[in-house]
Amino acid sequence: MAQKEKARKEKTEHWGSQVGVVLAVAGSAVGLGNFLRFPGQVVTNGGGTFMIPYIVSLLLIAIPIALCEWALGRAGGRRGFHSPLGIYHSVSGGKKFWGLLGGLNALAPFVINMYYIFIESWCLLYALQYFGGVLRSLGLGGFSIFSHVDPGLYFESSEGYGNFFGSLVGISENGSLFKFASSPLLLSTIFCAACNFFLIYRGVSKGVEKFCKFAAPLILICSILVIVRVVTLGNPTGLPGRSFLDGLGFMWNPTREVVLPNGDVARTSVLTTLANPDVWLAASAQIFYSVSICLGAICTYASYVKAKEDIALSSISATMTNEFCEVVLAGLMAIPPAIMFLGANAGDGLASSFSLGFVVLPNVFGLMPFGQFFGFVFFLLLFFAAMTSSMSLVLPTVALFRESFKWTRGKSVILAAFVNATGTVIVCWYTKDLMALDVFDFWFANLAPFVFAIAQTLFISFIWGLPNLRREIAEGAAIKPPLFIGSVVKYISFPYLIAISCFWAWKNVGARVHEIQQNRIAQLSLGFFLFMIILLSVLSFMVMKRWDRDKAEGKIVSENDLADSQNS
Repeated sequence: MAQKEKARKEKTEHWGSQVGVVLAVAGSAVGLGNFLRFPGQVVTNGGGTFMIPYIVSLLLIAIPIALCEWALGRAGGRRGFHSPLGIYHSVSGGKKFWGLLGGLNALAPFVINMYYIFIESWCLLYALQYFGGVLRSLGLGGFSIFSHVDPGLYFESSEGYGNFFGSLVGISENGSLFKFASSPLLLSTIFCAACNFFLIYRGVSKGVEKFCKFAAPLILICSILVIVRVVTLGNPTGLPGRSFLDGLGFMWNPTREVVLPNGDVARTSVLTTLANPDVWLAASAQIFYSVSICLGAICTYASYVKAKEDIALSSISATMTNEFCEVVLAGLMAIPPAIMFLGANAGDGLASSFSLGFVVLPNVFGLMPFGQFFGFVFFLLLFFAAMTSSMSLVLPTVALFRESFKWTRGKSVILAAFVNATGTVIVCWYTKDLMALDVFDFWFANLAPFVFAIAQTLFISFIWGLPNLRREIAEGAAIKPPLFIGSVVKYISFPYLIAISCFWAWKNVGARVHEIQQNRIAQLSLGFFLFMIILLSVLSFMVMKRWDRDKAEGKIVSENDLADSQNS
């Protein structure tokens, strides 16, 4: 009886407050892509000019699609489903193709999490290493996570920071992380995974929501501390072109002087930059990273919203919170100090998120007054931002297992953790040149969002229908949503996504196919992906058949009954 009561409570669980769900959804989007990837994208794609296609993508892709995902998720939750498989299957009226699409949608964030927690553990180790340096500077002895490094993180040259990062992640040799005496990174990865799955086990209100309510203010406070330090540095080197405004201008100026191949110096043109389709492609790709759309997370989170609660204002609030963290906080924190201390030469390391975050900025903290403290603060905020994102990557799959096997949350979390570990082991073993991580990232963090974005807008526009979308958004809305939102998705977002996706595929897929033909690690990773896709497809069809059978036998309660139970 107690087990049945526990299962019933889990089935009807929902967010504890509207603020909690907004922070959770914003937290799922606010991650390493905001603080590391975005600044590099701005610098390498035209500076301030990049913001024009970025804002266009925000208006045409991020805001309307995020709102659609909130509506789709709550509609599925009212029918008693929280996984993308159940949401798509139920909202489509039992169409198996769309249910299968939902099932595969849950796979994409799950695979991303297999390597995301690996990167998350880098942030944790850097934070701990810097904390050891803080204690040492206070005369408290300090400590070092690494036997060959003094407390804190300071090297005499830029190469020293690069060599340290390379040795940390095992970039020169496969399997090096499994030498426990020389690398604590594997243990750190296990710890990060355990924290993620423990919070998911606690549930959306007691685990995810409580953690996000704690992490969100902490991320904001840490960001403000770093920004205040950067703004008050003045001109730390005394060299020309090294003030805060110079650093800010390097990132945001729409034009910049560049050296041409023949040695001449020319100034970039705004029109030339905007005529480059690569810039528009980069802006659209960054939006997917930024807002975490089309990866099943928002749908799953929204499915736990009560039937009569607002989703229109919540969606806009979550999206704008994420944009504030990315454009304002990251824009002030990352690039300006690199230029202030290292000059324009720092630009060589800004295009790569890993180089910016784990080589260039540690070099800056090594030169900055009280740099050990601010290095600790910066990597602490990265760790918590990564945590809020990685939880959202796991929840759709846990919900899928719960609905597929009719299990409690605990059993589903254990199975998800086991499956997740298989992919993480691949990433942690094949670390040479970070090849496995790169393959995982390309197919599931770059390609998958474009594919699911097209499929999702197609589903909402032509299967679920714009009238249903408008009714769902308007239900319980604190502000009257614009009636044209559905038309924007159908007639603007959909063709825009197709155009951008075709260009993206033309630019990237050919090289990746060649890589698969030549690289054994790429072949192994792709084989793992195909196995997961086949396994999940079979599971999805079996579960949908059972749901159809249960519905025919009257074992699935009505939508109104489910709504009443959620409002009680």
